[in-house]
Amino acid sequence: MGKFLWLLVPLVLWINSAQATEHYVSIGDDCDENIGQPPACFDPLTLPIAVGDSVTFYVYADFFNTGPHNVVADDGSFRCALGCDGKGGDGTPRDYQSHWQFTLTFDKPGIVSYHDEASKAYGAIIVQASPAFAIGPGMTGSWYDPDQSGHGLFVEVLPGSRFLAAWFTFTPDGSQQSWFTGVGTYLNDTANIADVAVPTGGRWIPNFDPGQIKANRWGSLQFFFTDCNHGWVAFDSVYGYGTSGGMKLTRLTQPLGLSCP
Repeated sequence: MGKFLWLLVPLVLWINSAQATEHYVSIGDDCDENIGQPPACFDPLTLPIAVGDSVTFYVYADFFNTGPHNVVADDGSFRCALGCDGKGGDGTPRDYQSHWQFTLTFDKPGIVSYHDEASKAYGAIIVQASPAFAIGPGMTGSWYDPDQSGHGLFVEVLPGSRFLAAWFTFTPDGSQQSWFTGVGTYLNDTANIADVAVPTGGRWIPNFDPGQIKANRWGSLQFFFTDCNHGWVAFDSVYGYGTSGGMKLTRLTQPLGLSCP
């Protein structure tokens, strides 16, 4: 029996390791100049993974050298390039000629946002629990990034697995306030809104004329939630707000009578 258990333990470990997936995130020069963080960017900018998966980060240059880069967790949990600070490596930014790469394993659910100290590029790893967190009516409320207080989103979970979001913010040049909204669908911990519109042409009463309102297509939004109070919103815009990006979310309000597990 003891010999059987001795054989079984490695088998279980092998099965568990086989279930984990390795992912890759690069930083280099294949960036749209309108992405909002040139000349370098992380690709993909938002990466959903499962608990226990690993991510290999690496630097490259296809057409030109974008300079030194590193990867630093916003919460200070790691700083890496040629390995990681405090783990026998050096997280000082270095360029593609160093060929740096490193691998991290993510063992607990949550949102790991990170940045490059040199270029200020940013990205996020969405570590999804198993089973995945389930969006429900209790997610309704206002959400924002505490580091960017002054703008944010209102979301409402509707019947029929529908998900409404309205982002109240400012124009890219900061000249005026702006808001855009859309309705999509959700499944488990993720919501997708493929058609987000920003209205223009309105005036304050008594001069408001609904015939002058134009619903301009703004782009799309994708939401990831790791629990009832934390999430991430990724966007792709076609309306001059940068091609793509993302922002971490923290709950600000919840309507009376709603609850979330």
